[in-house]
Amino acid sequence: MMVFGIPMLAIWTSHQQKIAKLQITATAENTAEKAAQYASKIQLLEDRVQVLERIVTDKGYDVATQIEALRDQRRVDDQGSGVPLTMNSKERA
Repeated sequence: MMVFGIPMLAIWTSHQQKIAKLQITATAENTAEKAAQYASKIQLLEDRVQVLERIVTDKGYDVATQIEALRDQRRVDDQGSGVPLTMNSKERA
């Protein structure tokens, strides 16, 4: 029994070591791939933040603020016209 047991144990141990090495290699490759994807996404987000910072610091941001102010003013002006909300359907007729 020992004649066959020791060589079988050696083969099994060698096989287990190869499997462990393959798993480590696959994990390392997967980790490197994910790191590259994250780096790409981070770069994209940094580029977008730079564009937003440029928009905020440029004069164009003031134009957007002025447009919103005009919209707000128009809403205030429109509230004075039309049918009051408290009027029921009989009073409108």
